[in-house]
Amino acid sequence: VQLQASGGGVVQPGGSLRLSCAVSGVTFEDWGIGWFRQAPGKEREGVSCISARGGSTQYADSVKGRFTISRDNAKSTVYLQMNSLKNDDTAVYYCAICWGFIGPEDFGSRGQGTLVTVSS
Repeated sequence: VQLQASGGGVVQPGGSLRLSCAVSGVTFEDWGIGWFRQAPGKEREGVSCISARGGSTQYADSVKGRFTISRDNAKSTVYLQMNSLKNDDTAVYYCAICWGFIGPEDFGSRGQGTLVTVSS
């Protein structure tokens, strides 16, 4: 499986970004895909997971109400819409296989991350 995250950048507090994760090498609609993040000096944090058919989503408490995960099975792509960004959201974001849980160790194969920097 190959996962390629993109869409990171620098944004001011309160701003928005949309991350994309392009998946290849597997039957996309058979797999849950999620996001975790890692900030310098901090532990890995699970952010969100969407089930294989898209009927179930999970979010970390820290992002509930601000982030929305979605998937387009026709494009083999998962998205993470991030609104009302805060300084604490600054991290490298990785997309990875998930199975309905978002604990730090509940993610499988991942791709390269994309850096999100929230700063004024």
